[in-house]
Amino acid sequence: MHIWIDADSFPRRLRSIVKKAASRTKVPAVFISDRKLLDVKGSFVENIVVPHGSGRVDDEIVERIHPGDLAITRDIPLAARLVEKGALVIDDRGNLFTEENIRERLSIRHAMEGFRMAGINVESTNPPGEKDIRLFAGTLDRELTRMLN
Repeated sequence: MHIWIDADSFPRRLRSIVKKAASRTKVPAVFISDRKLLDVKGSFVENIVVPHGSGRVDDEIVERIHPGDLAITRDIPLAARLVEKGALVIDDRGNLFTEENIRERLSIRHAMEGFRMAGINVESTNPPGEKDIRLFAGTLDRELTRMLN
């Protein structure tokens, strides 16, 4: 089992939570990005750098993931691809993506994209707040524990 992180836009504060969880559970955490992440070091932690380009990070994660792995991404289309491959997927706010809810999430994303294209800004791009960080840490811990038992 591995933890795969879509690391290009993954908040630095959350990286430390993942690194600690990987060390504690001895589950390798692989941060995939299009640039070297200087703070991604330590036991059970790796940073794979892929060439810069649209979708390269996503494709690398999809290629490497296996059923039963855990992925972390806020990218809904990527989450759908990973759920389809049998992975457990969470986002940086602690939301869990499942076969049961991913289609609804994709529909909402497409609606939001339509709003943006029409010039209507309806999404918040704020970084995760303290509550979001606690939710993320709790979801990560709960799901890793469940997967390891």
